[in-house]
Amino acid sequence: MPGTGEGAPTAGTEESSNRVGYREEPRTSTLTEHLKHMAEHSGKDVLSSDVEIKGSIKFQKELLIDGKVEGEINSDGVLTIGENADIRGEIKTKSITVYGKVQGNITVAERCELKSRCTLQGDLKAARLVIEEGATFIGKSEVTSGALSGNSAKAAAHPRPEMSIRHEEPVKTAAFGARA
Repeated sequence: MPGTGEGAPTAGTEESSNRVGYREEPRTSTLTEHLKHMAEHSGKDVLSSDVEIKGSIKFQKELLIDGKVEGEINSDGVLTIGENADIRGEIKTKSITVYGKVQGNITVAERCELKSRCTLQGDLKAARLVIEEGATFIGKSEVTSGALSGNSAKAAAHPRPEMSIRHEEPVKTAAFGARA
């Protein structure tokens, strides 16, 4: 049998631990996917989907933008454009991966990846370019030999520009708008 004062602190502790341990499950699959995406990108600076910016952005290391940006983005770092992002403006960075929408020119010193559901309307200049099947790219591309990075050792190590197009499943003629 517990003593007179022993029951109250124990009940309070259990109640507190239940509150701390309680975790509400996300209500939609979109939120679940978003949280999973954010967890994968921990350690990066993040502009979430509810952020809207008009003006220029400069950053040093890594940035994930999932919101709306109207203006210039400059960096020597790594930029990820999230699925919900809508970017309108010029982008100059070391490396970029695009999942969302970009309307403007992109200049990349190293690698540019256009993921399967992204949309890019603008010209693209990069040392390496990867375009997944399903990506929409309206503009012209220039794949350079690493001259953008300013590192002659890198340019010598990779004398030819690299470009690859990834296909997740066999390409069907109809997927490219074949006419009947």
